[in-house]
Amino acid sequence: MTNLATFAAGLPKAELHLHIEGSLEPEQMFAFARRNAVAIPYADVEAVRAAYAFNNLQDFLDIYYAGADVLRTEADFRELAAAYFARCAADQVVHTEIFFDPQTHTARGIPIGTVIEGLLAGMADAQAEHGISSSLILCFLRHLDEADAFATLEAARPWLDRIAGVGLDSSEQGHPPSKFERVFAAAAELGLKRVAHAGEEGPPAYVTEALDLLKVDRLDHGNRSLEDPLLVARLARSGMTLTVCPLSNLKLCVVPDIDAHPIDRMLRLGLRATINSDDPAYFGGYVNDNYRAVAASGRLTRDDFVTLARNSFLGSFLSDADVARHLAAIDAYAAAHP
Repeated sequence: MTNLATFAAGLPKAELHLHIEGSLEPEQMFAFARRNAVAIPYADVEAVRAAYAFNNLQDFLDIYYAGADVLRTEADFRELAAAYFARCAADQVVHTEIFFDPQTHTARGIPIGTVIEGLLAGMADAQAEHGISSSLILCFLRHLDEADAFATLEAARPWLDRIAGVGLDSSEQGHPPSKFERVFAAAAELGLKRVAHAGEEGPPAYVTEALDLLKVDRLDHGNRSLEDPLLVARLARSGMTLTVCPLSNLKLCVVPDIDAHPIDRMLRLGLRATINSDDPAYFGGYVNDNYRAVAASGRLTRDDFVTLARNSFLGSFLSDADVARHLAAIDAYAAAHP
């Protein structure tokens, strides 16, 4: 099993489900808090880590939003991104499409430009230092209203040429995708890709809404799709990419243990599943930690891991030429590691 985990860790891969605010490690939280004179309700790093015991998505979100309060300046966002990209380089992640939550920051009086410019600077640094390509996906907080989402989209207009798409995250229960149908239609008219969290805690019907009403290009999570055979068939036939997050699912009690995770079943059903880290600082691991966790379950084969890596690029918003280049790199790696 060790050999399989090592093989999987070395595969070139993309990450398609990463909340950059969720990569804020406790050490960074304290460093930024000191620098920006922000009070946080924890005595030390150990106290923060001890708080990372969640019973559901909302438990996590409460701590997540409190942690984000330490992010105040362009330098903060640039350094946050730099730390994440260093992890990417170690995990052979060569492309990543990063979620960010502007409303989390604008509600605190942080200009949207501060967030975007800081992240763009970190992304440029990563390209220069590590050769990692990346793009931004602006996520709307679904517990806020449609008007707030429209205002956020409007505020982001000066940067839309550097934003690949829009997404939908935060509390899923009670906030169906239909709530943001008009916002996503406006984003489509602006030429933006669309993704949405659906079927993590919400029912399969939320996945159907994301497909039919938001017209998503990619589905985030999607676990509960498996409860509906017709929906599974539809997802498989269309080649819809699912950005699955095993350690997140475990930490948020979506699955009782990692051996119960349905990633193998998704692949057997013909779904274009991928493995991602979601909010790695809070959920116990970055991309390769997730790959190793599912490798340890013993239910995935070498070919499965090659498929997962290939899916990560096939589901990306890269150009066909770039996807072909990355697929060739995977094939070369697999051939060199028989």
